[in-house]
Amino acid sequence: MTRRPRIDDLHGLAVPEQPALSPAGDRLAYVLRTSDTRADRDHRSLWRVSGEEPPRRLTTGPADTSPVWSPDGTRLVFLRAPGDAAGPPQLWLLRADGGEPGQLTRLPLGAGAPVWSPDGTRLAFSAPVDPTAVEGEDDAARRRREAAPVVAERLDYQADGTGLLRSVRRHVHVLDLVEGRCRQATGGDWHAGTPAWSPDGTRLAFAAAPGPDTDLTLRVPLHVLDATDEKASPRRVGPADLCAGPVAWTGDGRALLTVGTVGGSPGHAGLLRVPTAGGDVVDLAAPLDRNVMPGGTGYPGAAPRLTDDGRTVLFCARDRGCTRLYAVDVTGGPVRHVLGGTGEVVSGLSAAAGTAAVVLATPTSYGEIVTVDLAGGAPRVRTGHGASLADVRPYPRVEREFTVSDGTRVSGWLIRDPDARGPQPLLLDIHGGPHNAWNAAADETHLYHQELVARGWSVLLLNPRGSDGYGERFYTAALGAWGSADARDLLEPLDDLVAEGVADPRRLAVAGYSYGGYLTCYLTSRDNRFAAAVAGGPVTDPVSMAGSSDDGQSLALHEFGGHSWRDHDRLAAMSPLAQVNHVRTPTLILHGTADLRCPLGQAQQWFTALRRMGVPSRLVLYPDASHTFIVDGRPSHRRDFNRRIVDWVEHHAHRDRSATTKED
Repeated sequence: MTRRPRIDDLHGLAVPEQPALSPAGDRLAYVLRTSDTRADRDHRSLWRVSGEEPPRRLTTGPADTSPVWSPDGTRLVFLRAPGDAAGPPQLWLLRADGGEPGQLTRLPLGAGAPVWSPDGTRLAFSAPVDPTAVEGEDDAARRRREAAPVVAERLDYQADGTGLLRSVRRHVHVLDLVEGRCRQATGGDWHAGTPAWSPDGTRLAFAAAPGPDTDLTLRVPLHVLDATDEKASPRRVGPADLCAGPVAWTGDGRALLTVGTVGGSPGHAGLLRVPTAGGDVVDLAAPLDRNVMPGGTGYPGAAPRLTDDGRTVLFCARDRGCTRLYAVDVTGGPVRHVLGGTGEVVSGLSAAAGTAAVVLATPTSYGEIVTVDLAGGAPRVRTGHGASLADVRPYPRVEREFTVSDGTRVSGWLIRDPDARGPQPLLLDIHGGPHNAWNAAADETHLYHQELVARGWSVLLLNPRGSDGYGERFYTAALGAWGSADARDLLEPLDDLVAEGVADPRRLAVAGYSYGGYLTCYLTSRDNRFAAAVAGGPVTDPVSMAGSSDDGQSLALHEFGGHSWRDHDRLAAMSPLAQVNHVRTPTLILHGTADLRCPLGQAQQWFTALRRMGVPSRLVLYPDASHTFIVDGRPSHRRDFNRRIVDWVEHHAHRDRSATTKED
């Protein structure tokens, strides 16, 4: 007998991540994420699957990640963090045939995701260092240093999920496994990205922004370092105006592959081939007109991988909201679809011996490890960790397409009980980004959708202008025009559903997180049709946002299209706070206290204004939670977030909207 998902199912999910194929392609290691309710944290351990055998656990966790096989397939290296948060993550080594892992590093601030040298004798990684630390300092000295005033002369002094960076910078390290010696290979007042070994093992490539004004220009070019010379300095390769992400070498060592943009473009990220000896940069993914997805919290994808003896590169890109796997010759040419259909989302990627391994989410699965023979053949599901919830069947997300008044087609999904008849209360939920997107895959972050539908609601998910997966013109259509460019893409489909008899116009609610929180506030400051609103992690004032967010400079340059002292009218037109006096909708505001992407003041300003005007409102703060806490925060916080949305819209969508301004 089947049932529908519930918010409490959050604690029962087991979702695989970070697949890693052995060099021969016959064994597969991966991370399994579960929930530790007693410790109130996610639990991650390493597992392995081989041949027809069922998956088996390799480590006990509780925070084991980033598994990578040695070139000869005899060892696994991975990151392990102490379960009691008593120290930073370090590198550990595990023999492929089992046994107890051994610790490889004991760096003061921890290690980073490891990369094997081609000969298997060294590991490279990027790790945090503090040049102001004194070797051998005791705990008291460390506490004094950490409590000292923070002095900033650049804008990149903070990062969401980390906090104030102080003097800490990330730099490339090389660990010699033969000698047991770990050395810092780069240094300076800048950050180095994850390195990649050249095919001959003599050079390391990575993205870095060592320039004095890169916090203003947002340029992150590629660099190459001679790994055989401990005194060598990094050498920039490719354009200076490149903004690069993860990097890999081509098989012949003559070019680098990276996900990024050239010339400060705010559009799609491309799959760029950058010659190391100079020459034109080529976007191998250009024929797709889709955004290449390197992967990140809330943005499924993976770093590109070479296959076919270096002749082909596999990469992820988003199409109509779904991240899919593609292949292209490393010299360019037609892009070939490999994996991912309607309602399917690819994340994580490993490739070896003509096989690719990914995590694939579907409309009925939150994700399982799938392998695919790159020469052809059907995908093969290798894990079954969702079996514990095998009796759970989500209400389906039914794709809809609406044509708004200027002729633009807007895609979305309607979640509704198939047996429902007549108008229902409807929640319009707006995604973040703005360059994110809804899709039809099973969604563990927004389980309140399923619970509301079980209570007689419909839920509408739309991908308005600015959403990812519909071409670059659509992707950039809201730049400099937040709210004014995309509001109709949300409101006019609502009108259509009311006219169809699907939605009850007296019981409409709106919700959203991050950019969705912004649009929630924007819409309620300009339209009073909604009986309830929920703004999570919102932007409420572009002026203060641009000056306080850890991403403020990028927002000002690319999204807002100007600075407050120069383009005040433009920012005011986009500002919910500028018209907060028009808000009448009861509003719930949910925010993490450690959010540096959309700083806490954004929520506080909105709540303060509503409270002073007598609009029913409630501010809920999640202690020490970053901007992404609804995805990777404490399980108790994620459950509470979901539960409060259900309770708020259930209560207020049934109220008389002409009622006054005070909470019951």
